Amino acid sequence: MAKYMFPAIFDPGTDGSEGYTITFPDLPGCITEGSDLKEAMYMAKDALEGFLYSMEEDGEEIPVPSIPSAISVPEGGFVAIVNVWTDIVRDEVENKSIKKTLTIPKWLNDAGEAEKLNFSQLLQFAIKERLGIKRGAK
Repeated sequence: MAKYMFPAIFDPGTDGSEGYTITFPDLPGCITEGSDLKEAMYMAKDALEGFLYSMEEDGEEIPVPSIPSAISVPEGGFVAIVNVWTDIVRDEVENKSIKKTLTIPKWLNDAGEAEKLNFSQLLQFAIKERLGIKRGAK
C-alpha cells in the first residue's frame, strides 16, 4: 500500500470562529478548511488523499515530508500528522460505478424483465468474459 504521513498546519485565523484553514507545507496548493476541529481533521485527510493520488497518477515525485518540529506555526495554530493510503483512494476510483446508456430491442428488454434479469450485472459479466478479465466486480 502507498501510505503517506505529512504534517499539516491547522490555522485558526484571527476572526474568532471555531474553524481552521489547513495547509501542507510540503505540498503547495494542497489546502482545505473545516468549520470545527472534527471537520478540519476529516477535510485534511480528504484533501491529502486526493492531492497525493493526483500526483501519483500524473507521475509526479512525492516530496519527503518535513520534520514537524521544524515547521513555523501561526499563533494559536498547531501541526498534526495526517496519514493517508492512496491505494484505498485508487480502489474507490477504479471501482466507481459509471452509468451507461444503451439500446436493446423492446422484445429483448421485455423478456429480460420477465426473467427478472439484472441488466447491469449481466452486462458486466459479458464484458469481462469478452475481454478475458477474471477479476471479480466490486
